[in-house]
Amino acid sequence: MRPQIVLFGDSITEQSFRSGGWGSSLANTYSRKADVLVRGYGGYNTRWALFLLTHIFPLNSTKPPAATTIFFGANDAALLGRNSERQHVPVEEYKENLKKMVLHLKECSPAMLVVLITPPPVDEEGRKEYANSLYGEKAMQFPERTNEMAGVYARQCVELAKDLGIHAIDLWSKMQGTDGWQKKFLSDGLHLTPEGNAVVHEEVVRVFSEAWLSAEDMPYDFPHHSEIDGKNPEKAFLQKCL
Repeated sequence: MRPQIVLFGDSITEQSFRSGGWGSSLANTYSRKADVLVRGYGGYNTRWALFLLTHIFPLNSTKPPAATTIFFGANDAALLGRNSERQHVPVEEYKENLKKMVLHLKECSPAMLVVLITPPPVDEEGRKEYANSLYGEKAMQFPERTNEMAGVYARQCVELAKDLGIHAIDLWSKMQGTDGWQKKFLSDGLHLTPEGNAVVHEEVVRVFSEAWLSAEDMPYDFPHHSEIDGKNPEKAFLQKCL
């Protein structure tokens, strides 16, 4: 049986299997070696996601995932007094919610590779442009998220990973290291362009490989076609499957 990789997060994870998405790219990277499952929930923050934990990751599972990415924070960091304030979660609670998720996953399987991903940076002008396209004159003057606040949540995510001794991907910092990141990586000031998805895919593969889940080192689940003798196919399957 192939090991499973679960992608747990908000809309940036839910959309990851769209054309050019980081989830579909990850499935391609681990093709015939691991099954990539998307468990993304658009609009969710960490407070709401906690209600899903026992359903997605039951403690009595006989086959827990080999690896899980936890990718929340973009909604938690929504500002009070703005359009998306119902999604807001105080940063201290955000960090504690992430901790609860990690501890639950480790209870499911101490060997599970758990990777935290910070929220991406926010292009505030891009968010305003997006709001204007939806609401016109009714759009609020100020964006409902700021890059500064996203950075506050990102730093807490990275700090928690260090505290728990697990891996983290600082997407907030990584993306801002590229000139013109605002339009290159973000389609509406928050969600990812194909180039932004490529950054996430590259970082996840890097972290997985640095841990112990390198696709290059994993065997195919059944014989590669080049190993099958057309006159004696049984031999390859007996060697591989027993």
